[in-house]
Amino acid sequence: MARKHLLTNLSALPTQKPSAGNSSEARADYARRGASRSMMQSLDEMAENSMRVLEGETIVMLDPELLDASSFVDRISDDEEDFSALVEAIRNAGQSIPILVRPHPDEPDRYMIVYGHRRARAAKELGIKVRAVIKPLEDIAHVIAQGQENTARANLTFIEKALFAKKLSSSGMTKETIKTALTVDDTLLSRMLSVAENIPETILDAIGSAKGVGRDRWEEVKKLILDPARAEWAIEFVASDQFKDLGVEARFNALLAQLKKARKPKPRVTKPVERSWAFAEKAVAVSTKDAGKAFTLSLKSKDASRFGAFLSDQLEDLYQEFQRTETQRTGD
Repeated sequence: MARKHLLTNLSALPTQKPSAGNSSEARADYARRGASRSMMQSLDEMAENSMRVLEGETIVMLDPELLDASSFVDRISDDEEDFSALVEAIRNAGQSIPILVRPHPDEPDRYMIVYGHRRARAAKELGIKVRAVIKPLEDIAHVIAQGQENTARANLTFIEKALFAKKLSSSGMTKETIKTALTVDDTLLSRMLSVAENIPETILDAIGSAKGVGRDRWEEVKKLILDPARAEWAIEFVASDQFKDLGVEARFNALLAQLKKARKPKPRVTKPVERSWAFAEKAVAVSTKDAGKAFTLSLKSKDASRFGAFLSDQLEDLYQEFQRTETQRTGD
């Protein structure tokens, strides 16, 4: 049963229409984004915590050293600037929202984080205990809770969600479970998996979380990299000093721009191998042309027509003999 927010009416109070004049507009704007907004967020968090207690979820204090990360990683990297801001917020005002953990499936007296990895990391850095709710979840419930919480709160990028979906799929989770965890439909899940499975991991690791890059541009990169020559070139490019010197936020665009410039190499044309010789005291002249997937045989002789017909009749037997010889030679 979904939680009914205790303070919904408070947050939904209608705002008075501002009268003409810049001062009135400024006051209204402050009400939307200033101290009153911070107060409402605090009230929201208090209400959420109250609902946890009402629903039987006891909030406890845990040593961060007793916590292990989820086995289903959903972040490529952490934004250190955002994380530093989180640390300072917890240092100054404490941890408002508890994390969710489950008893570790393999190690007694330890816990596995379902969601709230950054809050746990911040508490560890500050040398304080972390506020947590303990729930005995199975793997499927774990990934659904983690996916839905992070989709709502963590602002994961498209590629982070795609790699999370790939990891869940590789772990044996059904598509229905993955769709529920990420709140996506069949079409979007299919596109996520297509991107994550077709772009080499080396390239994904080099680019990182790619904030602000959506599905369409990732699919554009995927289509270009499906060409093996371009894929090989892209792997070399992301390993170059030129690429590594770029800021993280510029790497995706740099790779895409270079991929668009790279022309698909023309297939190398191999000149056919031609041979000519004669036998039977030069009564029969033979010419062959070997072009790899085509082989041409030409005969010149006074009885070339009958000899050619004879060879044609023997071709099936000769090919079977050729296959037997090849099998003996290769051992296959």
